[in-house]
Amino acid sequence: MDLAQRVQSLTPSSTLAITAKAKALKAEGHDVIGLGAGEPDFNTPEHIIEAAKRSMDEGLTKYTPSGGIPDLKEAICKKMKEDQGLTYSQDQVIVTIGAKHALFTLFQVLLNKGDEVVVPAPYWVSYPEQVKLAEGKPVIIQTEEDQQFKLTPELLERAITDQTKAVIINSPSNPTGMMYTKEELEAIGEVCIKHGLLIVSDEIYEKLIYTEEEHVSIAQLSEELYNQTIVINGVSKSHSMTGWRIGYALGNSKIIKAMTSMASHSTSNPTSSAQYGALAAYRGSNKEVEEMRTAFKERLNKLHTWLVDIPGVHCEKPKGAFYLFPNVKEAASICGFDQVDDWVKTLLEEEKVALVPGSGFGSPDNVRLSYATSIDQLEEAAVRIKRFIEKRNSRENMEV
Repeated sequence: MDLAQRVQSLTPSSTLAITAKAKALKAEGHDVIGLGAGEPDFNTPEHIIEAAKRSMDEGLTKYTPSGGIPDLKEAICKKMKEDQGLTYSQDQVIVTIGAKHALFTLFQVLLNKGDEVVVPAPYWVSYPEQVKLAEGKPVIIQTEEDQQFKLTPELLERAITDQTKAVIINSPSNPTGMMYTKEELEAIGEVCIKHGLLIVSDEIYEKLIYTEEEHVSIAQLSEELYNQTIVINGVSKSHSMTGWRIGYALGNSKIIKAMTSMASHSTSNPTSSAQYGALAAYRGSNKEVEEMRTAFKERLNKLHTWLVDIPGVHCEKPKGAFYLFPNVKEAASICGFDQVDDWVKTLLEEEKVALVPGSGFGSPDNVRLSYATSIDQLEEAAVRIKRFIEKRNSRENMEV
């Protein structure tokens, strides 16, 4: 039996492939250091866990409204007002099964066949695939490393056609960790207003910033941009709640209503106890969030220093998220590889360090390293990578 064309068009995940190989090596007893994790290595704060338990003890285990419980919607609106000065009402909010589900549902209700969505590269791996699943066309724009991998108004303008319906902005970015400034967002916003484009603003890493700069949402820059922006966020990264699967979208009430209707036929509602946990996350102290951010900042500073000391590795220092995205094309060449993907595969086989190839993010000369693990593991990973390059380089020179 043939599968649906929409599934056949999906690109296999390089992230899953390298993860599967790393798990197989671990199962064989090898000491594998995995730097592919897209989640904090801290446990969920205790007051959130207790709130979820309490909700179950109190019998709050039934169906909830498809778009989320009113108290959580209200807490999300309050958070947006306090953090970004943005005013939303409950009919402008949908609570979803993670931010990924919010994005998926948005594209399903937004796109008709052939509609185009501008996706700056490097991109999070699921953006293009979700657009394709909605029968849309992802239009990939390659950004420049010396411009910190950021979309510019000029690049956006050149990509727009009569079929362009939306553009994705991700700040701080997965996989690069880079952030847009207020001025950069204003310039991009002018182009979006000019062409009537919906802005999909993925802000899931907004609490994980390691400079003095503050997170800026493009929705807060003007009334027009507020009206043309759907904000995507959640508690997965900020409160180490990846497995709880609670995200949300905010914006135009007509779009949110359509998303809620679709969710009612696909998922019924987000898990009730997880919603009460998220409610506690937004009503409670941010002490643990700040502690986690401080730890990530220390890891970033150390790992970046170690990486740039490795021959052939070039790396812009990011400002947020918990990833580094170094260019290792020269390192791969030193080792005798034409493709970075092959370099990554051999590094895992010989030194047991698992990185994620940048090809899955639309940037084949790079790799993504997560520093959501201990400093000791990060230091050992850097030692192994450097040893691998030096060893391979010596071998290449001997063969010459």
